Amino acid sequence: MGLQKKYLDVILVPCGLVVMFIYHLCLLYKIIKFPHTTTIGYENHNKKAWVERMMQMDSEMKEKTGIALQVISGNLSAATYLASLSIGLSSLIGAWVGSSSNNIFMSDLVYGDTSASTITVKYISLLACFLLAFACFIHSTRYFVHANFLISTPYTDIPVKHVQLAVIRGSDFWSLGLRALYFATTLLLWIFGPIPMFASSVIMVSVLYFLDSNSVPLHQYAPPKAALRGGYGIPVGRTDGLTSTTLFEALQSHQLSSAM
Repeated sequence: MGLQKKYLDVILVPCGLVVMFIYHLCLLYKIIKFPHTTTIGYENHNKKAWVERMMQMDSEMKEKTGIALQVISGNLSAATYLASLSIGLSSLIGAWVGSSSNNIFMSDLVYGDTSASTITVKYISLLACFLLAFACFIHSTRYFVHANFLISTPYTDIPVKHVQLAVIRGSDFWSLGLRALYFATTLLLWIFGPIPMFASSVIMVSVLYFLDSNSVPLHQYAPPKAALRGGYGIPVGRTDGLTSTTLFEALQSHQLSSAM
């Protein structure tokens, strides 16, 4: 019976991890090749359009900047909270490993390998996932703070693409942090045996498949209205390299020509 339990850990745990890794590799391929079929690609498309609109400075520049900063601050707070949660759980697991009260998982209630070396591997794997999630959320916070600075800088010549890159990278690290927590969830159930771990991996992949799939077509945002930019000598629909300085200079030129 002891040999069978060891075989369960050797077979089911790698199979569960392989299922998770294969799914995420397929998801990465779809994000790169067919982003419109994934939720991440759909959200990134909308975020790029949002940044483009927020960077269109007009007479309501202060109000739009305030809205943009509020949205980014919400993402920043969520990333900070999850980073604190991840490092807190990591500290808890570290203290648990160092204590002598972890013998409760060596009982006969756990159908699997209950040797000391296997239990150590369980805790180290779980700790690594939480630390990876912490690092990802910290980097997400870093990019959101950077985007905050870029958007709130008045009369700057920063291209829109730079702000889009900061927001998208912050969102990508946010997604990576969540994926690390998903892996940590399956490894957490490994503490109770290889069978719950494998079952949770299959269920997790099934749920994530529906959550990560997107059937809504990408909305093709219309070019900016002529009332915002076309009346000041700036071509409607131009977004690359558009900055608040360009708009300010065009507005001054329009006012001078009207006065003459």
